[in-house]
Amino acid sequence: MEMQVGFDDFGKVRSNDLNFVDKTLFIKEVLDNKGTEVSIITRPRRFGKTFNLSTLHYFLASEVDQQKTEKLFSGLEISAVDNGSYMRFQGKYPVVFVSFKGINSENYDLAYSKLCTLIANVFNGHNYLKQSSKLSESDKEKLQNILSKQADRAVIEDSLHFLTSILFKHYGIKPWLLIDEYDTPIQAGYSNNYYKEIIGLMRGMFGAALKTNPYLERAVITGILRVAKESIFSDLNNPKVYSLLHPKYSQYFGFTEEEVASLLKQAGLEKKAEDVKQWYNGYCFGNTVVYNPWSITNYIQENGILKPYWANTSENTLIKDLLIKSQAKFKEHFESLLQGQPIEKIIDEHIVFGYLDKNSSAVWNLLVMTGYLKVTAIAETAQGTKCKVEIPNIEIRNLYRNIIEQWLGNGQGVDWYNEFLEFLLRGDVEKFAESLEQVLMQTISFHDAAKQPEAFFHGFMLGLTASLNKQEYEIKSNRESGLGRYDIAIIPKDISRAAIILEIKSLAPPKVPKRKLPEVLDSLLTKESEKALEQINHNQYTTDLVQRGVRNIVKIGLAFSGKDFRITSEGGTRCIG
Repeated sequence: MEMQVGFDDFGKVRSNDLNFVDKTLFIKEVLDNKGTEVSIITRPRRFGKTFNLSTLHYFLASEVDQQKTEKLFSGLEISAVDNGSYMRFQGKYPVVFVSFKGINSENYDLAYSKLCTLIANVFNGHNYLKQSSKLSESDKEKLQNILSKQADRAVIEDSLHFLTSILFKHYGIKPWLLIDEYDTPIQAGYSNNYYKEIIGLMRGMFGAALKTNPYLERAVITGILRVAKESIFSDLNNPKVYSLLHPKYSQYFGFTEEEVASLLKQAGLEKKAEDVKQWYNGYCFGNTVVYNPWSITNYIQENGILKPYWANTSENTLIKDLLIKSQAKFKEHFESLLQGQPIEKIIDEHIVFGYLDKNSSAVWNLLVMTGYLKVTAIAETAQGTKCKVEIPNIEIRNLYRNIIEQWLGNGQGVDWYNEFLEFLLRGDVEKFAESLEQVLMQTISFHDAAKQPEAFFHGFMLGLTASLNKQEYEIKSNRESGLGRYDIAIIPKDISRAAIILEIKSLAPPKVPKRKLPEVLDSLLTKESEKALEQINHNQYTTDLVQRGVRNIVKIGLAFSGKDFRITSEGGTRCIG
């Protein structure tokens, strides 16, 4: 079976007779939603937004890119529902289709230039209007300025509104406005420090096109994130947002379990269904459980090879930066997720980009809305929408592991980091200390060490929980406040292997003259590492391990202050870093 991969144009898929999952009842849902002038549908990348919007485009318009559309829907679900009554709408509307997918530039000037080119191309798709007898000469002059990219910013901001107005004049029918990936320029602006400039431009365009536009039939907008209303939709009083928390349209983005079962059967891969579920399932949109469609189509195309397809389709730069730079409390909660434990968070579908590096709640929102976490339960509370969230599947868990390993390896490579972990797992304290010193020097700046001294060790805990095979090791941690101390227990499922008890303490730099600092710090760290080891013995942290039958137990006390640390292990071995 030949699955279409990377095709997001409905007309090309139908013309080339490619296999695809029929989601054309999405058209019925949109047409039935008559009370909503502007629909904003947000879903993670590669979940079918562009293809569904393209399908709607081909249905509403009589011709797209000089291709007649009337026969494209023959035999599809939309043509049969309600005895074919919805086909009376096919090809009956002028349509403006705009995709902002390519507006992801490194600076504002380039983004603005690309946007002007995009708008010119959209207008060029309707260049027949230059000969329309229904348009005034001033309309045609304005049209030509846009086509020749001579228009100023005010005209660009008004361009979509202007196009709907002249289409209405020409046809006498209000056009639909379809906007794909509306938030791509905004995300690029945030990542490249021109957020305010691009927000102002996009707000102007959308405000003109969507607010009480008398020439517009309806608008459907797709994107990954619901950008905060005060940032971009502040001028609108008529949009309705359908995020992945909303039940409407939930079955049309992603593949349902029934659809995946049918695809696997067609491909002769039905025996792999359970593996596929573990790797690519786990998303819940509204009240519908869905699989990642990009991963499924690639998996079938590759004849049943399980590997991360979706996670490799972009650089995941924003997710990586937010995960690594997050506060210690955030990392603690993330450890629970990596261990397979759900956590509860207040999730707001409105993303405020300016808060991402200041407010961990905004980061949780982003991870959910972009598909890096799944929602398994929702409850409305006085505080807001409380969601139980988990890591969706093996594919995403592997992504997190790779991000953390690359961070802690810091250019040394994943193999180097795995060797570092292996020193710890086999109880080679000397080599572990040597590698730890390298990691500390390379991954923590002096500023970070002073501002948040336990940052690395929370990251180290993330690395342990992400990198160690859950089938081979169990990881437990017990944190306390105050000095930021927490214990780590690495418990092997094979009791012949070594178990590790790690007690960690942190110290603020002592306030002594600079010349005395090395000697005083050495003494303090040594005492703290010895005290940490004594605490392991005094509190009998090994009791559970002994009861499990583990006999080889490595006990390590570790004290650190910034990048300086001391390790004391059972038997008096002291390692200096």
